[in-house]
Amino acid sequence: MTVFIMPLTILWWSVWYPGAEPGGGSYIAQRMLASKSEKDALGGTLFFNVAHYVLRPWPWILVGLASLIVYPQLSDIQKAFPHVDPKLIGHDLGFPAMLRFLPAGWIGLMLGGLVAANSSTILTHLNWGASYLVHDFYRRFLSPDKPEQHYVLAGRLATVILFFASSGMVFLLDTAAESFNLMLQVGAGTGLLYLVRWFWWRVTAWCEIVAMISSFAVSVLFLVLNKSGIHFTSAQQLIMTISFTTACWLATAYVGPQTDKAALVNFYRKVHPAGPGWNPIRAEAGPITAQRDNIPLALAGWVSGCIMIWSALFTVGNYLYGRTEYAVALAAVFAVSAFVVIRVVGKLWK
Repeated sequence: MTVFIMPLTILWWSVWYPGAEPGGGSYIAQRMLASKSEKDALGGTLFFNVAHYVLRPWPWILVGLASLIVYPQLSDIQKAFPHVDPKLIGHDLGFPAMLRFLPAGWIGLMLGGLVAANSSTILTHLNWGASYLVHDFYRRFLSPDKPEQHYVLAGRLATVILFFASSGMVFLLDTAAESFNLMLQVGAGTGLLYLVRWFWWRVTAWCEIVAMISSFAVSVLFLVLNKSGIHFTSAQQLIMTISFTTACWLATAYVGPQTDKAALVNFYRKVHPAGPGWNPIRAEAGPITAQRDNIPLALAGWVSGCIMIWSALFTVGNYLYGRTEYAVALAAVFAVSAFVVIRVVGKLWK
């Protein structure tokens, strides 16, 4: 249920996850804004999806499959590492247990890569969080007229505070799986908001704030309940969090503060969002902003893009497994779907 049915039916549209945000998010925006033109941003995003989902997973998958042969049972991992606390022995140890087969030079390279990846992620989020606290909150609402040196110092203090606050979470979590599930819980229900905001003018910044606060509060509540002996499955927690968060931000969209009409009109003239959800703003923007988006064509591009990524992923896998016939058939599907994506992009670009 949690591994297959939930992601296929609910998670892809309802849950925010770093780097794979429904409707796009800050990770994707950073890559696109770093491009020299809109066309380069589009091409770079398409290339990232192919590189990220087609090429990068296979070293992990092959090592994971090999670990099933080397360590058929969890007891085999315990025998190979007798000094590891038995409470920590789980299926997620299969990958690190395979590191013992790397020679000295390669294991050093792997260790350096893991440290670099961990450090870059931590530093990125500390800087990101500090920018939110200082630039978007402290400077805007509490102390708007200080010199730049003051805000630099405030940013450094915010970074230190965030580091210790996040480090304190370690004492509430027992495994990496708990942190992963907590991250999914915190983002549960916000994904739909990030999709709908492109198609409905009522979605405001207050909706996003309420969604983040409500999903975080419910996630912490479930964490406390689990520690108290009241357990819910991951699927149950996700469904309840999504339902509660969605109800909160929908209510905020109707009864909360509305975005200034002038700002909405300016946004519409720049972005030209499609769909009936923008009809009131479209009417105020005037006839100069004719509808340019084509939702059916965009949906065709989305479906063909998904087929392109998945067929390419399994083309590589079947080739590595030696199943040439399947690899050739999937490569043909990839070529056709990629052609459709290119044609759709060309039509939408015009």
